[in-house]
Amino acid sequence: MLPFIRSDLAQFTAYKPHPSSNTAEPVAIKFDRLDTNESPEDLPPELKEKLAWTYQQVIETNRYPDGGHEQLRDAIAEYVNESANLSSSLFTAANISVGNGSDELIRSLLIATCLGGEGSILVANPTFSMYGILAQTLGIGVVTVGRNQTNFEIDIKAAQTAITQTQNPPIRVVFVVHPNSPTANLLTVAELAWLRSLPEEILVVIDEAYFEFSQNTLVDELAQRPNWIILRTFSKAFRLAALRVGYCIAHPEAIAILEKVRLPYNLPSFSLAAALVALQNRQLLLSSILQTQNERDKLIANLAQHPALQVAESAANFVYLRLQANNSDSKNTTLPILHQQLRSAGTLVRILNEGLRITIGTPEENSRTLERLQAAMANFEYLNI
Repeated sequence: MLPFIRSDLAQFTAYKPHPSSNTAEPVAIKFDRLDTNESPEDLPPELKEKLAWTYQQVIETNRYPDGGHEQLRDAIAEYVNESANLSSSLFTAANISVGNGSDELIRSLLIATCLGGEGSILVANPTFSMYGILAQTLGIGVVTVGRNQTNFEIDIKAAQTAITQTQNPPIRVVFVVHPNSPTANLLTVAELAWLRSLPEEILVVIDEAYFEFSQNTLVDELAQRPNWIILRTFSKAFRLAALRVGYCIAHPEAIAILEKVRLPYNLPSFSLAAALVALQNRQLLLSSILQTQNERDKLIANLAQHPALQVAESAANFVYLRLQANNSDSKNTTLPILHQQLRSAGTLVRILNEGLRITIGTPEENSRTLERLQAAMANFEYLNI
């Protein structure tokens, strides 16, 4: 290892761009890509044409982009108020910060709260891995607790004990996803009560990346909870994963700090333009959500009929599939084989320690995936699972 590199990064595992691939190379078109929770639908041609015109006639590539994001922040605030049936003036641009994907916002939050030995973070696994990965890259401690294996609720007792016992540095940030990835469950009444009970010295980050699919949000509580921040993204329901636009909603003082620590000109002009066009055409783009929800429920119903599979209800655009094994060794052996057989048949899904996360695709992709799953499971009868 090069002598000028931090020693703690030697064993660090980076996030793979395509978790179902053995390399970071682009995945071939022939695969059904159900591994990264993207929308199965591209932007409609008329919106692509509008963006092409914007690129040709409006964007000057020799000029830096709008560094303040004012127009986009105004549009996001309008959407946040509208989508939660709130007063049109409750949230304004002062409550919004925009990032190069939610990942940049997570990194900025960590810099603003925990860097320099000021704090550590708490996560409940399994959950979105980038919280821990970004914290590790910054040398910030990560405290983990587990979840109930039936309803995936956070082990609240363990979490509260961790907060009480973790010192030097203390836990400064708690990350939760609503609904959680990969397990697809919404925060429970008990989890919400616990989050509300946390002192203001602890920042609660609620990631609502899948809000458009769950239609369940906590933005209406932000006015009373200055230590809460909500993350959202344009990468899922708004179909802009390629352009990397995320945003957060928070108290104006928290936003002001995030604006201080973020990189200047962090969003390209084309990404800013695309996010604005997406919001201006949100009824068109979000009209596909009902199909995704129907396809999700259909897939869950079909998978639930197989005696060797466990599938939970989902409030997102994916399902979490586990194996019912006679013993953990059998399950640990079978899961990677099932994952590889799906890949060989043409479906990419995300493999985790305890299960598979399957993104809801087009009706055709979902039908093929179900057939491939059923064929793969038929091969495992000899394992007695």
